[in-house]
Amino acid sequence: MAYQIDLSGRVAFVTGASSGLGAQFARVLAASGAGVVLAARRVERLKTLRAEIEAAGGDAHVVGLDVTDPTSIRAAVAHAETEMGAIDILVNNSGVSTTQKLTDVTPEDYDHVMGTNTRGAFFVAQEVAKRMIARAKGEAPGTFTGGRIVNIASMAGLRVLGQLGVYCMSKAAVIHMTRAMALEWGRWGINVNALCPGYIDTEINHQHWQTEAGQKLMNMLPRKRVGKPEDLDAALMMLCAKQSHFVNGAVIAADDGFGV
Repeated sequence: MAYQIDLSGRVAFVTGASSGLGAQFARVLAASGAGVVLAARRVERLKTLRAEIEAAGGDAHVVGLDVTDPTSIRAAVAHAETEMGAIDILVNNSGVSTTQKLTDVTPEDYDHVMGTNTRGAFFVAQEVAKRMIARAKGEAPGTFTGGRIVNIASMAGLRVLGQLGVYCMSKAAVIHMTRAMALEWGRWGINVNALCPGYIDTEINHQHWQTEAGQKLMNMLPRKRVGKPEDLDAALMMLCAKQSHFVNGAVIAADDGFGV
């Protein structure tokens, strides 16, 4: 008998859903039955994705979100719960990067990366967790059968990469943040885990892999290839499933062996 993860009746909030990994995370969650809230700054891109999900029989809602703005975070989460119901799953995916030597990093560069990847991820998770905890305590309406928060970190949070120092620092902080959240929020039935992707071919970096530098990097990888967004589907679904209630504080590398 085939094993299937069914997320019917669950509401998933996906940040950074307008492209790349976030868009794929939203697609696979919707295909598994979850009602998906698509959150990002590029709302028109989200509307296109919503149409795609609905055409495939899924349920999706669009909400504008700037993770660097706490007011925007609170408003987006409140709007999502008004439209779709209480959030059961958070995929904390928004992220940015700069490529430069550490000696060239400006305060603006630093704040841009850390503000989105670390600070933004923290306050999105905090806002969702507050609502989950209130439901778990019976202080807010709605049943609570356990929450799932998946923080999208990176293999760069586990292994320093050249000219990506601040990005690596930001994702290393996300990994430790995940563990702190898992420790503090686990008692309320909230499981918090980190997924650390390796090099993935997305629309943002697709052209790079065709260049000489991209090919050189690819040939340095253990299996001389980069992944596709759908290569993360299985790991994501495992972390979001109701059956994963015993997986908390885990840091899962999905990097094709790059970190070995």
